[in-house]
Amino acid sequence: MLRRWSSARTVGLCDPRVNPQCAPVQAWPSDGVLRLLSFNIQVGISTERYHHYLTRGWQHLLPHPGRALNLRRIGDLLADYDLVALQEVDGGSLRSGGINQVEHLAQLGHFPLWYQQLNRNLGRFAQHSNGLLSRLRPSLLEDHPLPGPPGRGAVLMTIGEGEDAVVVVMMHLSLGARTRTRQLAYIRELIGGYRHQILMGDMNTHANDLLQHSPLRDLGLLAPQLEATFPSWRPQRCLDHILISSGLALERFEVVAQPISDHLPVAVDIRLPHALNAGQPPMLNNAPDQ
Repeated sequence: MLRRWSSARTVGLCDPRVNPQCAPVQAWPSDGVLRLLSFNIQVGISTERYHHYLTRGWQHLLPHPGRALNLRRIGDLLADYDLVALQEVDGGSLRSGGINQVEHLAQLGHFPLWYQQLNRNLGRFAQHSNGLLSRLRPSLLEDHPLPGPPGRGAVLMTIGEGEDAVVVVMMHLSLGARTRTRQLAYIRELIGGYRHQILMGDMNTHANDLLQHSPLRDLGLLAPQLEATFPSWRPQRCLDHILISSGLALERFEVVAQPISDHLPVAVDIRLPHALNAGQPPMLNNAPDQ
């Protein structure tokens, strides 16, 4: 049933890529607190005014030397977190100077694991992607194309095993309400069997709509922050979210006031279920999967 909405891409199990420059991967944070960040980076373009959509729009097609500096600023920000969901990332094309921005940010932020979800492949001109950066080795990682026109996707990962496993879904949802509802119904089906749930990403609608009027409304999810995230220079709309299930203890939440992109990043710290922290296993070797 889950596959009926798939585009040319298919749902697939996948392995994260390994950054060999980093320390061994942890099974979960040693202090039991998971630091989450979601950020739409607009392909590394610094947009500071509405007229920049016109005057800097060419940077969506062609390389620009200022992008490297902006990516370094983003990398510095990401370094404080354990798990990062990235939207509007380029996977290595003309406009990014051939740089896979997910891999590059993993290196800048010293993340041992990363995964690029390619959602719209325009060859050498653009590689529209979502990205996952992680200091934890997932027990499961899945790549899901979302319902509707090709170009939208979600990445599902789980932390831990058994009934206290935490499912995390990172996404970039459509602008249209009807298609977005179909996408949320799909995601609702993915996570329904898990007790602990985290949804992260640019969801292109307000949290109240997600929690009260969408297919997620029966899950009892919490939206820690309701502050506006877009546009970054004068936030008026709350589009970017980290939603958590009620069984996860909230430690901190923040809309990060760094206008690096046209969206502001959102951050949440949660305490993982006690069962996942009792009798922690040793760190796993940071070696490529065989």
